[in-house]
Amino acid sequence: MARIMITEAHSVGNLTVELKFNDNTIQCVNIGDFIHAHPHPQYDKYLDEHEFMKFTIDDGNIVWGEDWDLVFPVEQLYAGAIA
Repeated sequence: MARIMITEAHSVGNLTVELKFNDNTIQCVNIGDFIHAHPHPQYDKYLDEHEFMKFTIDDGNIVWGEDWDLVFPVEQLYAGAIA
C-alpha cells in the first residue's frame, strides 16, 4: 500500500483543519482540542487563529513552525483523532 500523505489542508475555523489525503479521503481534525489538552509554550501560540493559519504541508504532513513546532502522525490525522 502507498504511503498516506496529506495533499491539501484548509482551515475551517475554530482551530480545525480539513485535510485531503492522497487517496482522496477527507478528514476534519480539531487541532485546538489537542493544544488545550496538552498546554506547552511551543504549542500555545497556535491557539491564536492568525498563528494557527500559518501551517504548511511538508513531506506529506501538516506542520506548524519553521522547525516543525507542531506536527502529528499522519495516521492519526487520517483516522480523524489525535492523541
